Amino acid sequence: MSLPATLAAAFLGGVILNFMPCVFPVISLKAFGLVRHLHDRRAVRVEGLAFLAGVVVTMLLLGAALLAARAGGAAVGWGFQLQSPAVIAALALVMLALALNMMGVFEIGLAAQHLGNLAGPRPGPLGAALTGALAIVVATPCTAPFMAGAVGAALLRPPVEGMAIFLALALGFAAPFTVVSLVPGCARRLPKPGAWMATLKHMLAFPMLGAAAWLAWVLDQQAGSTALAVLLAAAVTLGLAAWLYGQAQQRHIAGGRYRPLLACSVLLVLGVGISLAGLPATSVGGGRPDAGVASRAAPAQPIAWTPGAVAARRGHGKPIFVNFTAAWCITCQVNDRAALSTGAVKDALARTGTIYMVADSTKYNPEIDLAINQFGRGGLPVYVVYPADGGAPVLLPQLLSPDIVVSALNKAAATRS
Repeated sequence: MSLPATLAAAFLGGVILNFMPCVFPVISLKAFGLVRHLHDRRAVRVEGLAFLAGVVVTMLLLGAALLAARAGGAAVGWGFQLQSPAVIAALALVMLALALNMMGVFEIGLAAQHLGNLAGPRPGPLGAALTGALAIVVATPCTAPFMAGAVGAALLRPPVEGMAIFLALALGFAAPFTVVSLVPGCARRLPKPGAWMATLKHMLAFPMLGAAAWLAWVLDQQAGSTALAVLLAAAVTLGLAAWLYGQAQQRHIAGGRYRPLLACSVLLVLGVGISLAGLPATSVGGGRPDAGVASRAAPAQPIAWTPGAVAARRGHGKPIFVNFTAAWCITCQVNDRAALSTGAVKDALARTGTIYMVADSTKYNPEIDLAINQFGRGGLPVYVVYPADGGAPVLLPQLLSPDIVVSALNKAAATRS
């Protein structure tokens, strides 16, 4: 695509990314913040712009780190930071802390006189910017339609054009909330603040807990049960620190002594940080077998993907279906269950004699990232069908249905000589 078309695809992909499941927990926080401040138009505008700034700055930092890593010879793609067990564990604890905050165990950035406010904490512009930053970090497990090609183009074009593509992606991602915050007519369509917000705030804690549980599962796949045990111990410690901090806030309001509790909570948080420092920065080895993540949901008897395995089997009268996936890729997991695990797809694989391969990128694998880049994609999921006669490979859409897969397999088998 031309650069303008790529920028448009990146912007549209960023807009669609708001509706992907991986960002729902954080996006729900931002929606709650907008509703909370509807009575104060200036606060809504300021927080909307701060959210935009947090999204843009974080996206550009991630894009710059990604391009710099590639310039240094590393074969990495979108979501590369999620191949680090330390990052996965840190995100899981952040989600847990947000859940405890939403449940009222403690309050973030809250003056003492506001602790009993039914509408919850008022983090201001800094909180909105940090919400935008967190939204971008947790959005990387998902790759929305139109987005994969744009990210792939960003990795292949000159650095200035690549950064422009990442900027367009960030602007698209932030656009819905920025528009609502800046256009009064849009904001008036939102529900009015009220007592119902206290219940909603508590309910929003559960998506956070779900995200934390999913990240714990990913960590287990990446680094094994020892790393999971470290995370669980850190989670209990963090929970105790959050409770002590909440008690310190309550005592401060009541005029009692709170500094010992506050000091204990700080020490516990430092202990959590030290425990995470012991986790590996990358997950090249260890954890579960590479094909194990997808094989539980995907068709029977998958073969672990390697470039050599594909080359040895191409053009020998059997189609090849390659599933580039990862435990941290939510879209991949949805496709595995909604399409690849269905009876129709399994029957088609057996009927056409298709060789099914899994390229598991849960742990860092430069060969997988390089192959994805060669197909012009910047992130997961990627699905490739090689025709039986050894013809050119066919890329399938990122969102699969059984009909899409069955049709592709039938066409690939029809080329059999």
